[in-house]
Amino acid sequence: MAHIDIEEARKQFERIDADGDGSITAAEFKSALAQGGDWNVTESVAEAIIKSRDLDGDKQLSFDEFWAFLSK
Repeated sequence: MAHIDIEEARKQFERIDADGDGSITAAEFKSALAQGGDWNVTESVAEAIIKSRDLDGDKQLSFDEFWAFLSK
């Protein structure tokens, strides 16, 4: 993955965070992937992706969790 800076990550995060509440749910993630042309992602796949990156176990991605994943 190309190196991404925090400003770009913030823009991506805000684009995915449809309701603007500061966290990404599986439904928001699935919807963002669908908008990007990936229609094969089911709710359960989106949940699994979130779960693999969710550091505090709240079933949502905070920006910090999103950034931690991107900046690995």
